[in-house]
Amino acid sequence: MKIGIVVFPGTNRERDMAQAFQVASGKAPQMLWHQQDNVDGFDLIILPGGFSFGDYLRSGAMAAHSPIMRAVRQFAEKGGYVLGVCNGFQLLTEAQMLPGALLRNAGMRFLSQDCHLKVEGRDSIFTAGWERGAVFRAPLAHGDGNYTAAPEVLDQLEGEGRVAFRYCDAAGQVKHHDAHVNMNGSARSIAGVLSENRRVCGLMPHPENLTEDILGGTDGLPLFNGILEGLG
Repeated sequence: MKIGIVVFPGTNRERDMAQAFQVASGKAPQMLWHQQDNVDGFDLIILPGGFSFGDYLRSGAMAAHSPIMRAVRQFAEKGGYVLGVCNGFQLLTEAQMLPGALLRNAGMRFLSQDCHLKVEGRDSIFTAGWERGAVFRAPLAHGDGNYTAAPEVLDQLEGEGRVAFRYCDAAGQVKHHDAHVNMNGSARSIAGVLSENRRVCGLMPHPENLTEDILGGTDGLPLFNGILEGLG
């Protein structure tokens, strides 16, 4: 099993992501510099959080045109698995590998705090570590996490079971218009989505930062366990 983590100028969560996989599997992923032009031989590509290229223009907009992203698109088109977290999710939408866009948070403020997520997606290695409907805690840290898409796209995501994660309260209640629950104002409280073949996933919060007791808990560990089991 070979996992690669793409590093762009401004990426700052690559080591967090590597440590999460190290905890789950005992093996560290390989770092991939954004200027390389192939990802041959990998089973999973990770686009981690941070501020790629300083988030100039729009978050993820410049990184979407890096040489490695051509290879990542081809990798995904051939059925490869891709996970984008925070800036990585923004990048996946900018690269049109996932539908929708991430706008400024509804309160126009950078948010750095814990949130709760409800697992809703099905038939995906990215949600397989939990029972459907499970609730877990995850840190979030972003200024542009307000997920939006055209109503017909949102309906399609809902109908096809491609809403992977949704913001909720600690009891699992989804409250679209409650700023204490849906903190960034995302449409239908969507925190993460899946591609049509369910092999590409983007989400805004950071499960990789809750994978060890020393970090405050292991709520995020099922993400990595499910991925590793799915990759076999």
